[in-house]
Amino acid sequence: MSPIKEPPPKPPFPQKVAVIRQQLKNFERALRFYWKSLKPAPVTPHGFKLYGSRAMQDGRFEPLETRLIKQVLPHCDAFINVGANVGYYCCLAIQQGVPAFAFEPIDLNVRYLLANIRTNDWAGKIEIYPVALGAETGILEIFGAGTGASLIKGWANTPEYDVTLAPVLTLDQVLANRLVGQRCLIMVDIEGAEQFMLAGASRFLAADPKPVWMIEICVDQHQPDGTTINPHLVRTFEYFWSNGYHAWTAGDQPRRVEAAEVEAIARTGENTFESHNFLFADPHAAVVASILK
Repeated sequence: MSPIKEPPPKPPFPQKVAVIRQQLKNFERALRFYWKSLKPAPVTPHGFKLYGSRAMQDGRFEPLETRLIKQVLPHCDAFINVGANVGYYCCLAIQQGVPAFAFEPIDLNVRYLLANIRTNDWAGKIEIYPVALGAETGILEIFGAGTGASLIKGWANTPEYDVTLAPVLTLDQVLANRLVGQRCLIMVDIEGAEQFMLAGASRFLAADPKPVWMIEICVDQHQPDGTTINPHLVRTFEYFWSNGYHAWTAGDQPRRVEAAEVEAIARTGENTFESHNFLFADPHAAVVASILK
């Protein structure tokens, strides 16, 4: 006769209250989307319509990243956006005639993304995957919402109760055989989970021609309590160096990133980068000259 299992302990009352507050906040976000979607989407300075933040709508959103993406897009046949959020960068790509592939696991972000594609009449120019990308197929917890949602528990002080489940696929499973021989720009903004996504992208990393990657890598920002430097920092860069890429900071004045600097940061805890965005590319590709001119 098997022993009787004790029921799991009930969460304390303060945690229950916190969960209710979080659910109310999520409901408020959903209502805000529906109210916005009842009105025509504003036209951005880039020429496309967009439901999103005011900064996205009036041209103030991530100006440096926007400029770099617009510089690279003319050299590309496809744009892949991992952590697409509401689709701002996908709209930039489609506006320039480059088809887009969007990966976004947060339900409300996907609603915005779909609305933005439909309002611009671009349904045939993008493929949207409402999933996270990781090292293998599965289901994982995702913490938080909006632009700060992360697969990393404790990321940016997000409480553990602000959590949902997300399906996970790998980039190689979904797209590797689809874009053989094409020049791809891959933009990744997934709040600390870059190394896990790259573990499932070996065929893309080894592709010919090599994609241009623009990745947000937080070195000492937003780390969970008790963590000073991104524990996957060195491994994240090694994925690219082992496949023949060079790395640059994606700041106002891009500069080369060498292995010795990354290893020193991991060893000493002193962040010497002036940017949390990085570019990875074939050093001989024509696009590199346009980025670094």
